[in-house]
Amino acid sequence: MTRTFCAFDHAREIAHGDLLSVARAVKAHLQSGGERLVLIFDSESGQVTDVMLNGSDAETEAWIRENIADALPNLPRARGRPKLGVVSREITLLPRHWAWLASQPGGASVTVRRLVEAAAKEPRAQQRAAQEATYRFATALAGNEPGFEEAMRALFAGESARFGSLIAAWPEDVRKRTSLLAEAAWPA
Repeated sequence: MTRTFCAFDHAREIAHGDLLSVARAVKAHLQSGGERLVLIFDSESGQVTDVMLNGSDAETEAWIRENIADALPNLPRARGRPKLGVVSREITLLPRHWAWLASQPGGASVTVRRLVEAAAKEPRAQQRAAQEATYRFATALAGNEPGFEEAMRALFAGESARFGSLIAAWPEDVRKRTSLLAEAAWPA
């Protein structure tokens, strides 16, 4: 699945979609005399994403393909299990952990993937990820807005109504995106 991104010129959202489309919109915005300080955010994690915007669209696309995994559709897959998008990395465990993993059906990799999937589906893990994404985004664009600190306290306390009332005075696009990121942060 392709990740989505959004770009903001201060408090105004100027683009949302796949990273290449957002990068093209940002380049057009800058060329039309738009503000020089545009931030691009990962729509899921709320993290600021740096993108090389100098040069042609083809150069920007090549940079994205090389530097940001799964940001564009139809990326050429690496060796291994391409349909799964498996990425090999190193983890460090104690010998007893390796022994336990080796005794599990399917071996260490299958067991670790299964454990990670189960943990990621836990409601509390999803709630925490949404809180962190909302916090990262709001800090970047609304850190100086009235009620910011109280809103973040309400976010982490699970107080949806209070959070909504505290961000009500924020600029419209920032408020909408912040609310969207916070949707999964509220206890069920």
